[in-house]
Amino acid sequence: MADTINTNGGSAEALACNVGTMKDISTTFEYIKSTHGKLDILVNNGAANPYFGHILDTDIAAFNKTVDVNIRGYFFMSIEAGKIMRENGGGSIVNTASINAIQPGDMQGIYSITKAAVVNMTKSFAKECAPFGIRCNALLPGFTKTKFAGALFSNDDIYKKAVENIPMSRHAEPSEMAGAVLYLASNASSYTNGETIVVDGGLTI
Repeated sequence: MADTINTNGGSAEALACNVGTMKDISTTFEYIKSTHGKLDILVNNGAANPYFGHILDTDIAAFNKTVDVNIRGYFFMSIEAGKIMRENGGGSIVNTASINAIQPGDMQGIYSITKAAVVNMTKSFAKECAPFGIRCNALLPGFTKTKFAGALFSNDDIYKKAVENIPMSRHAEPSEMAGAVLYLASNASSYTNGETIVVDGGLTI
């Protein structure tokens, strides 16, 4: 992606960061601060969902992996970003949650639980960081065709059931999430704080 932006006349760089590892998070923000001196926008979009099955069969490894990335990762990415934003008069944090936060997905218990935590985390950061000019909001995508959701798309029965419940009768493409993220990241949403935007084709109606 960075190469594409640079090729088309923009300026971008890519850094490897495993948000489930505290060392990677620290290293990333140390680089950002030393190289750029400020940070205007953070979009937390990393996620893990290693287990698909009945909630009673969730093992500790799947639990830890999901919590480490989806909750701890978002939390400490937001803390480190927020510290830099606070020093520079503000910024915008956008968390990618999921409609599973408000309507748990079948066989996706621990994933749904962590996404519900992301919504409350969003509100907590929004409330406490607003005095520093930092806004925090969340996107709740619906059934979207990403590599992350590959297992749902590769199973015809699951896919058919999912689409049948969507009033628009189709899945979303990743590009259809971009507008909501752009709104939340930009000054167009300057008075929007602690909110969630559901983009799901009407699934949760």
